[in-house]
Amino acid sequence: MSPQPIPALTSRAVLAALVLACAGAAGAQGFKFSNQENAAAKDEAERAARVGALLSTPCRDRIKNRKILVLIGEERNGVVQAKQAAFSPHFEAVNQRLRSLGLRTATAEEIRRQVAQAEIDAYFKNDPDAALSAARRLAANYTLKGLISSSATVNPVLKINQVAVGMHFMLTGANGRKVSEVQTRDQSYAGADAAGMALTLINEQAEEVVARLYSDYCQQDPARK
Repeated sequence: MSPQPIPALTSRAVLAALVLACAGAAGAQGFKFSNQENAAAKDEAERAARVGALLSTPCRDRIKNRKILVLIGEERNGVVQAKQAAFSPHFEAVNQRLRSLGLRTATAEEIRRQVAQAEIDAYFKNDPDAALSAARRLAANYTLKGLISSSATVNPVLKINQVAVGMHFMLTGANGRKVSEVQTRDQSYAGADAAGMALTLINEQAEEVVARLYSDYCQQDPARK
């Protein structure tokens, strides 16, 4: 199954910055604030419809009751940081959404107590045996690996901070078989709080990412391990 890209979401911060940038040309181009508001409302309605359709996928109890190990890493300048304690908000953005859909996931405390950091580091270096070992320790049937990349720069025109966030998630079974793969990317103007806006973008994207993962997860053959 190839990765499923998710359309970029339009955040309020992006919309506001674009409105400011375009306001100077409003008279010449017939710009209207209502046009941007209508476009944002349309984008949000389309996103909500996609999420609703994905979450309507029937899910058998036999699948729902299987345990999922969620691990999050972050890529910075080409190096992956995988110390789970550093990604609590990122972890919860995904883990709590999965739980709210009735899926079983390992808690952050279970992961901390039962999985060695060295094993997690090896997993994010693409060592499949480390993933299987970590899953066995938690009696998990599936492993969800999330890799988040973020960058903060200064917009050369508006001279304000901007943040870009990419997310790549892969769900695999206990035998290493890929069940689902989803990736998405979004960006926004950030003001002074670049880290806070990065987390906002992660939360905005997480809803549709989890919906895609949920749909793929529930559509699999329950007879397959």
